[in-house]
This record gives sequence, C-alpha cells and structure tokens, in this order.
Amino acid sequence: MTRFIVVPQWQGSPSSRAMQLVDGAEAIAGDLPRSACTRVAVPLEAGESLDTRVNRYSALRRTSELLALELAPPGEPALVVGGDCGVGVAAVAHSLAREPDLAVVWLDAHPDLHTPDSSESGAFAGMALRAVLGEGAPGLSLTPDAVPAARVVLAGARSFDPAEEGVVEQLGITWLTIDALADVEALADAVVATGAAGVHIHVDLDVLDPSALSHVTSAEPFGVDVASLVSLIGAVRARVPLAGASLAGFAPSSPDAAVDDLGAILRIIGALA
Repeated sequence: MTRFIVVPQWQGSPSSRAMQLVDGAEAIAGDLPRSACTRVAVPLEAGESLDTRVNRYSALRRTSELLALELAPPGEPALVVGGDCGVGVAAVAHSLAREPDLAVVWLDAHPDLHTPDSSESGAFAGMALRAVLGEGAPGLSLTPDAVPAARVVLAGARSFDPAEEGVVEQLGITWLTIDALADVEALADAVVATGAAGVHIHVDLDVLDPSALSHVTSAEPFGVDVASLVSLIGAVRARVPLAGASLAGFAPSSPDAAVDDLGAILRIIGALA
C-alpha cells in the first residue's frame, strides 16, 4: 500500500505566492485516505541562509530531516506531496534506499538545475534536480553519483534560465520536450534505456498546460494535458517498477480554486499511487 507523506513546505519557492503552496498541500491531503496519510510539521519560520547561498536554508534543512524520519524505514513505497518541489529530493533518497539501481523522471516546466552559486533567486526549488545529482548545499543534496545523470530523465521542461542552458547536455541528462511526449511510450522508452531496475517519478504540476491547471506558482504555456500525463506515467509503470513518487507545486488562490483543480490532481495521484 502506498503511504502519502504531506509536506506543506513553502520555503524553497521563489514566488511571492509561496504561502499558497501550504494551502495546496493541505487541500490535497483532505482528499487522501486518512489512514495512509501523514503530515510533516514544516517549521513556521522562514529560516536563515547560514552562508549557504540557499534562501531559508535552516528551515529547509529541518524539514528535510523531519521528512527523512517519516519516510524511514524504506520498506513501503511512498508518495510525497508538497509544497514546493524541493521535497522531491528527500523523496528520491527514500526511493533510492528501496532500489539502489534507480532512474529518476523529473516532470517539470523548469529544469531545476541551478547550483547555489548559479541561482539568482537563491530558491532551493530551482536547485532540486541538481541536488538529486549530489551538487548543492550540504544536508539538502544526495551523495554524488548516487543517482548518475545518465539515469535521469527530464521531461516537459520548457523554461530554462540562462545559467541552466547547456547544463542538460553537459551533464548527460536525457531531456524530452513537450513535442517528444506526444508519443505515449517516449517517457517509458527513455527510462528503460537507462537500464535501471526501478524508477522514481517526480511531478511538478507546472508541467501541465495552464489550461489544464493554472494554480501553480510559475505557470508556463504549452504544457501537457492531464490525460497525456496520466498515460505517460502509466506507460512507465507498465515497464519499470515504481520505487516511489513525489508531487509538488499546487498553489490555489482560494478554497474554491482548490476544488476546481483537485479532480485533475487526484487523477495524477491515482496514476502515481
């Protein structure tokens, strides 16, 4: 049975609407099975950078530690629900403990490949995938080479900051554009090609087109629709065992707006769980 770990973390987001991520995580939690759902008590304070060049580092570090405690031991699969997509790093660590030969699928409108030195905003959400690769602030990053770049598939990214341009090729990450994802088997083919024995699937909801779900902190046009995303996830799961998953980025502007989008989000959660 899948465990749901709800982490209403907002401190990793660069958005002025970051606090709405708390409301989004809580709205999702309200529709999850109560017996299988655990909430992580995210620190109330913003936190300090502590000379790491990561904004709100102290709060992010504490949340990461609390999430790791909730995820242990690694026996059961877990779906971590944010909050900002920084929660995906600890979620990948849990999946890695379950399956060391792990591929990571990162479905996101943004590549999240900044380092603390390259990021102008200092927001950890924009560094999350780089942290999965072991490059980033101590306590927020995985061990280098625990997930090799050759076993990472970045899918749906279409908004790169200048400092991120060329990084995908430099690191040897497989990148599938929105056009490539029109083939429902394309994502599964890319995961199978890594040779991994299991996969972690991370979904930042801004990978969706704004017409499908607009209540995210940084919407980007020309994304996938919900039916396509669900089919892509299903195709991956049909061919590679799922070690774990994470979902992030829901930032409703009001309770009514949350209700409007929850049907689509629950379809995606159903595909992941």
